[in-house]
Amino acid sequence: MSGRVTAVSSNGEYSFTKPNRDSIRLLAGLGVEGDVHAGVTVKHRSRVAQDPTQPNLRQVHLIQEELFDEVGEEGFTVAPGDLGENITTRGIDLLGLPVGTLLRIGDSAVLEVTGLRNPCLQIDNFQNGLLKQVVGRDEAGNIVRKAGIMTIVREGGVARPGDTIEAEPPSGPHRPLDRV
Repeated sequence: MSGRVTAVSSNGEYSFTKPNRDSIRLLAGLGVEGDVHAGVTVKHRSRVAQDPTQPNLRQVHLIQEELFDEVGEEGFTVAPGDLGENITTRGIDLLGLPVGTLLRIGDSAVLEVTGLRNPCLQIDNFQNGLLKQVVGRDEAGNIVRKAGIMTIVREGGVARPGDTIEAEPPSGPHRPLDRV
């Protein structure tokens, strides 16, 4: 399975959205260089409040650009970086990947998929009603989260718009994504 990077974003300050960049540097074991969420231990405020020594399984956030098309049909306007993601993709089913999938980006970067982003109320502060578009329930009543995936950086490198992304599923049984 493969796709491409359509945008990269980072922000050194806590803010819901992240400005687009020409490139971002991915640092092994840390995340995006200069991004507020980079680090070995958790950086998201709610997780820091719970236990600041937890490992950071949310170093790099990826979101599928196809979601923007989907919510656009419902009257919402969302662009790359608006939902706080670091890497916006197209052509790869991020939500269908199993835990442990390696994502090879560009010449040398390798990310490992850890789970789903758990959307929060800040999404409705960005655009009222958008949260219901990115989190809902399926026919069986199970929660469906569409706001992208979280990863850790296994091998560093630079990511740029236009880079290819190759997904390498782990060996063994498929472990579906859950929130991290």
